[in-house]
Amino acid sequence: MSIETPRAVIVIFGATGDLANRKLYPSLYRLYRNHKLSQHFAVVGVARRPLTNEDFRNNVKKSIESFKDDHVDHDEFASHFHYNPFDAQDLSEYQKLDDFINKLNQKHEAKGNRLFYMAMAPNFFGPIAANLKSQGLTDNEGWSRLVIEKPFGHNYETAQQLNDQIGQAFTEDQIYRIDHYLGKQMVQNIEIARFANAMFEPLWNNQYIANVQVTSSEVLGVEERGRYYDGSGALRDMVQNHMLQMVSLIAMEPPAKLHPDEVRYEKVKVLRSLREIDESNVDDYFVRGQYDQGQINGKQAASYRESNGVEADSNTETFVAGKFMIDNFRWVGVPFYIRTGKRMKQKLTEIVIQFKDLPINLYKDKGDTIDPNLLIIRVQPDEGITMHLNAKKTDYDTTSTQITMHYDKADEGIESPEAYEVLLNDCLNGDSTSFVHSDEVALSWKFIDVISQAWSAKQADFPNYKSGDNGPDAANELLAKDGFHWWDIN
Repeated sequence: MSIETPRAVIVIFGATGDLANRKLYPSLYRLYRNHKLSQHFAVVGVARRPLTNEDFRNNVKKSIESFKDDHVDHDEFASHFHYNPFDAQDLSEYQKLDDFINKLNQKHEAKGNRLFYMAMAPNFFGPIAANLKSQGLTDNEGWSRLVIEKPFGHNYETAQQLNDQIGQAFTEDQIYRIDHYLGKQMVQNIEIARFANAMFEPLWNNQYIANVQVTSSEVLGVEERGRYYDGSGALRDMVQNHMLQMVSLIAMEPPAKLHPDEVRYEKVKVLRSLREIDESNVDDYFVRGQYDQGQINGKQAASYRESNGVEADSNTETFVAGKFMIDNFRWVGVPFYIRTGKRMKQKLTEIVIQFKDLPINLYKDKGDTIDPNLLIIRVQPDEGITMHLNAKKTDYDTTSTQITMHYDKADEGIESPEAYEVLLNDCLNGDSTSFVHSDEVALSWKFIDVISQAWSAKQADFPNYKSGDNGPDAANELLAKDGFHWWDIN
């Protein structure tokens, strides 16, 4: 039996912005090309800029012009897009927007379904959501869903205010908080690796795992985002959301079933089990850094403080390394190390599971060094899974050497869906598994706020790592004091 593709009118607030042009329009196009969107959809582009429909559609076609080999008519795809100039603070314009959506719903037979996507500054999320409710735009015959982008607040207090605002207009099951890391294929593969392989789940605990390492590094600096980034930093920009989300997926208990509520419930339990820290011992668990001048791919790179919009004595971190301890029955005693930063040696996102050594090394008398078994999940740039094992060397002696068993996603010869493509498809089909629940937002901010407060109260000795390095020396010392080191797998 064939499954009907979703029907909806998709309203994008901030339709002329960078996110819409770089991510949303290409993702919608790929869904359309791959028959995940039928003819029964329309997109309403909402923004202050006065554009004609033709101007807007030309922008859309420009955003998908790289798809040159497809047998899909770009004009036909763009004909589903309609522009609506809009002042979000003028209540009279909401009724006009409602009428416009109703006309498109009839034209495209969209069954009254509405998806509101906030691709704009976060300070507009709450007021627009409230106005959509008060002006009747959520009183439609089909479903209504709201998609919002991170940051979900700037701290616990502002996150709660945002949740309260949007919660008065939409119920939790209607709210889809996008974290694009959760749409990446190899992040979603964490669940498959754990719960579809009998060889892993029995070992997925403190009896067999020595430590877990999650790395997300970038070669780029803050570029033109200096003014925004200087008010955020790596802790808020990466750790509060992406890094903690990956940790919770690795550490969660098997859900009763693969249902959104069950999966999110288990992730929340992980966040509740994080060992509490206070401002007095933050430095025992977390390290911060800020990049200096250095060499990137043989070219001189400027320091963070030389970036446009950044204060000359900025105390904002561009690097964070940390140790999470999860004090529950499965994980007590196992450190979860994370590191993320800008202007590092390579662009890389990967997860390394280091298994414990055998209690007795039978090859010690032979002078062999037995390397630990590793399971590596590479998220980007080269998607894949690698296992590091020990095997016999190719010689006359029974001595060991390390070998790898590797799965490279590129070998499949199939283009992986982009993260936004996956998440938009999930949202249109009502699957909130890979979206962030309000409880996750609240718990992560409560934890992160302690670190933020400690760091803001003390001027750091910045800059403390060169562009092109893997962060400050203190990040290595964080692991060394536990007898471990970072696994830099190239």
